Amino acid sequence: MTDLGPPASALDTDPEYRAAVVDLFGVLAYGELTAFERLAADAAMAPTIDDKAALAGMATAEYRHFVVIRDRLVEMGVDPQQAMTPFRRAYEDFHEHTAPSDWLEGMVKAYVGDGIGMDFYREIANFVDEDSRALVVSVCDDLGQSAFIVERVRAAINEDPRVGGRLALWGRRLVGEALSQAQRVAADRDALSTLLVGGVDRPGTDLAEIGRMLARLTENHARRMSALGLAA
Repeated sequence: MTDLGPPASALDTDPEYRAAVVDLFGVLAYGELTAFERLAADAAMAPTIDDKAALAGMATAEYRHFVVIRDRLVEMGVDPQQAMTPFRRAYEDFHEHTAPSDWLEGMVKAYVGDGIGMDFYREIANFVDEDSRALVVSVCDDLGQSAFIVERVRAAINEDPRVGGRLALWGRRLVGEALSQAQRVAADRDALSTLLVGGVDRPGTDLAEIGRMLARLTENHARRMSALGLAA
């Protein structure tokens, strides 16, 4: 994809663009904070001590990502709490609608649900300056949870194939809720949506590229489901 991001100086010269970047960092920071909370809670449901330790490590890594974004907001002269607050309701609604009933559903949610959200924010990062994009990409990187989750979910399906059908339905529900959440966030925040549609001095994207972006999100979701041994 062509680099559509403005120069870093736009953070100082374009108030609309600066507001959009603050929104992007705010939604990511709150997402990382809630991911930390969820993984810590999932650790309490883990069946073995090794599983608890692995999830605790993943939760710690999510918190480190939160700190990185929080510190960048502070460097920008922004109150992190004010930057995160507009996104609290969207995240709380998402987690309320997708509360896992057991440890396996929590694992699939961490891999599939969070995965498509991170893909969405990586796509948006194509429209920000290079430094901001590097931060977004770094906090959206896989934390090593993929191999751990895939191994555990596949082992559970091998032990009881009926688990696969239930988790496949769960994965489909998660992707629908995650996409709805992402669309709601983009629609509710005018500054954030301008990253996609562009501004006076910044190019945006067109409907064809938005279609390709949605196709990439869908393809990545299908790959994740396949890796888990689940039908997308």
